Amino acid sequence: MHKKLPHINAIEHFQFLTFRTNDSIDSFIQKLIEDKSIKQNIKQFKIDNILDKSSNGAYLNDDALSFLYDFFIDMDDDIYGLVSFVIMPNHIHMLFKQIKPIDVTIRTIKSKSAIGINKLLGKNGKFWASDYYDKVIRDEEHFDKVYNYIRNNALRVGLDLECRFYSVYEK
Repeated sequence: MHKKLPHINAIEHFQFLTFRTNDSIDSFIQKLIEDKSIKQNIKQFKIDNILDKSSNGAYLNDDALSFLYDFFIDMDDDIYGLVSFVIMPNHIHMLFKQIKPIDVTIRTIKSKSAIGINKLLGKNGKFWASDYYDKVIRDEEHFDKVYNYIRNNALRVGLDLECRFYSVYEK
């Protein structure tokens, strides 16, 4: 049986982060989240593949997409050292250098962005799902793998990269 790994604070190390809209979680994804027999990284990969094809909670388009794109860039150097991100319709992947505790980073990202997005969409209440996936980058090979995953995620499902993908390497 696999235990859920704790979130690791690794100040000055690179982190891969994934989080999703609350409404993207249907009963199938909830069962995956609760399944303790699947390793966390395999579970997250399966969930991401489902979300890539799902329209559940797909609010991150148009004005919300533009807002979030600018928000992530504006938060650079305040709560993280941004490397890249991709905004999928119902989830986010980010790669950054951690400069604050991971729980502070996540709380800041989720709370501030939820207020803005809810206002844009005329929604209220919980916008982001409570859980998130984070993984400390082990080495240069792992960094490249994660970076390329983020870079290619939107393309793989046929989305235009404009306002979805950002990278310090491709400004």
